Amino acid sequence: MDSLSKPLADAKSDGSPSDAEAPAALHQAVRENLIRYGAEFHPEFIVRARGSYLYDENGRAILDFTSGQMCATLGHNHPAIVAAIEKSCREVLHLFSGMLSPSVAALARRMAALLPRKLSKLIFLNTGGESNETALRLAKKFTGGFEVVGLDGSWHGTTAGASSNTYASGRRGYGPTIPGTFAIPEPNSYRCPIRHCRDRCDMSCLDVGFNLFDSQSVGAPAAAIVEPILSAGGIIVPPDGYFTRLRKLCDERGMLLIFDEAQTAFGRIGRNFAFEGLGVTPDILTMSKTLGGGLPLAATATSPEIEEDCYSKGFANYTSHVSDPLPATVGLAVLDVLEHERLAANARAMGERLKNGLLELKTRYEVIGDVRGQGLLLGVELVTDRETREPAHQLGLKVTRRCMELGLSMNIRQVPTRGAVWRIAPPLTVKPDEIDRALAIIDQALGDCVGERKRSSAS
Repeated sequence: MDSLSKPLADAKSDGSPSDAEAPAALHQAVRENLIRYGAEFHPEFIVRARGSYLYDENGRAILDFTSGQMCATLGHNHPAIVAAIEKSCREVLHLFSGMLSPSVAALARRMAALLPRKLSKLIFLNTGGESNETALRLAKKFTGGFEVVGLDGSWHGTTAGASSNTYASGRRGYGPTIPGTFAIPEPNSYRCPIRHCRDRCDMSCLDVGFNLFDSQSVGAPAAAIVEPILSAGGIIVPPDGYFTRLRKLCDERGMLLIFDEAQTAFGRIGRNFAFEGLGVTPDILTMSKTLGGGLPLAATATSPEIEEDCYSKGFANYTSHVSDPLPATVGLAVLDVLEHERLAANARAMGERLKNGLLELKTRYEVIGDVRGQGLLLGVELVTDRETREPAHQLGLKVTRRCMELGLSMNIRQVPTRGAVWRIAPPLTVKPDEIDRALAIIDQALGDCVGERKRSSAS
């Protein structure tokens, strides 16, 4: 018997590997059989998850302040999610793409009731990349153009169109991108990309960016795609009025405006959708992570007029799992819990508690250069010097590893040309004592790695 068949031979009657043989064999499988797709894998298997906690194979509890891949909005294995999965398992899991289940129609009606009429036509998919791909296809079909503007620092996915308009990282070594993609400077006042502002963005970057687009355009504009808060770019919050100005610039050029709300929709920043607080409604809205409660569910929404026009032109967007019943059933459960447990309000309250705690740490640790974000989507930028703002890349990795050793999972976003930024996004169900425990761990990890340095009152 070879090593690959051995775990199967030692399987339990329920199909899972035996307790005696599984760990070593499965860790060997990780080394020998999995394609690595980013940073190194966590060294221990996660065998159970509940609420804000993960539990590894050694029984250690880990406070999860990334909500999985920022998707477990309701915490891990919420009873309502489990019940929705069980319900779908008894009814229907998957259908031919031209067939619909009641759950898909119900989810469309439910989401349309939350959105303005301008966004009342929806399609349900699996990932954020898929939802953005669909948005771009709609925009190109509707306008007849193909040129798309995106923000430097953006992340929209790894599919062809989405990755072509992703600029935070992951672009090199994969050959040509789709023609007609343009990056403009992101409104990052902490690290102004045009070396113009410091700590207060006056939106010159936006005007400069569109001037550059105009000079390069071949006259076929289709859309601008933006995140209301740039997450992979380092939790960058654009200034007040930014999206009103962007809307005007798009309208002047006949471009549709696409909002990618993968991380900002459904309560994470304290409201249902980020655009509600911006005074701007996009032409197309994409949603993903926060809709599925940990399952693969995404959606693209647009207006009846855009949908009708694209349909009349033969718009096609078949995928193997479009309108799948199981994730739609889960999506309904997510919306129920968000409403009944008032999780947007909890995100505001817990986000304020967490942000205040981080700001207090900033007064004691020179390496914390900036604390920013909204609700339970926060960023902490680490620097070696507050004046020069030199990124503390190595220190960031060291402190992040120490946090994990102490029982806190944190995500650090590092790009050589950018800062070292913790992206902090606990579940919306997080409790005050869990916020306090996370802050205590961060405090200890910083103290262990750099020591505490008091700031003077003058600074």
